[in-house]
Amino acid sequence: MATGLRDELPEVAGLAERWGIDVLHCPYCHGWEVRDQQIGILATGPGAVHQALLFRQLSGHVTVLAHSAPELTHEQREQFAALGIAVVEGKVVQVEADDNALTGVRLADGARVPLDALIVAPRMTANAELLAPLGLVPVEVTMGGQVTGTQIQADPSGATTVPGVWVAGNAAGAAINADLAAKDATRAVAAATSR
Repeated sequence: MATGLRDELPEVAGLAERWGIDVLHCPYCHGWEVRDQQIGILATGPGAVHQALLFRQLSGHVTVLAHSAPELTHEQREQFAALGIAVVEGKVVQVEADDNALTGVRLADGARVPLDALIVAPRMTANAELLAPLGLVPVEVTMGGQVTGTQIQADPSGATTVPGVWVAGNAAGAAINADLAAKDATRAVAAATSR
């Protein structure tokens, strides 16, 4: 089973409307498109530090918006200072955009931070409803003590506790689909040549 995930976004006005356009989550999926731009990291958990370091490889203009994340450690602040990553304290209450693009964010105190892209870490919830009748219920996944999503428990091969049922993540799902497509093509060629 490869059911995919639902991205559950932080509750910030205007954020969902820009999701996948200039509100992004992954430097490998979207980083090249926002390289050298003003990039904000909406810090909602411990993963924000990792995101900031990765996006800093793509732009010298990275700002961490403290929002609702745990307080940064002295070591993290030291890293950010050495890399030129700014830290803005305060809660983000609004993502702002014009007709064409994100323009920045507004903080609870009214301050505005101009940005070209905003990076968030959505909660990734497994679409596991169809597995419930089999007795497979998602469990929470945590990172640094914070829940980052859910998954169906499985061994390293993907086997669940239900015999004959394996689960696969997004990358494995794509690989499985490619393998099935190749097998379909092989069968079609064999059928066509046996006529």
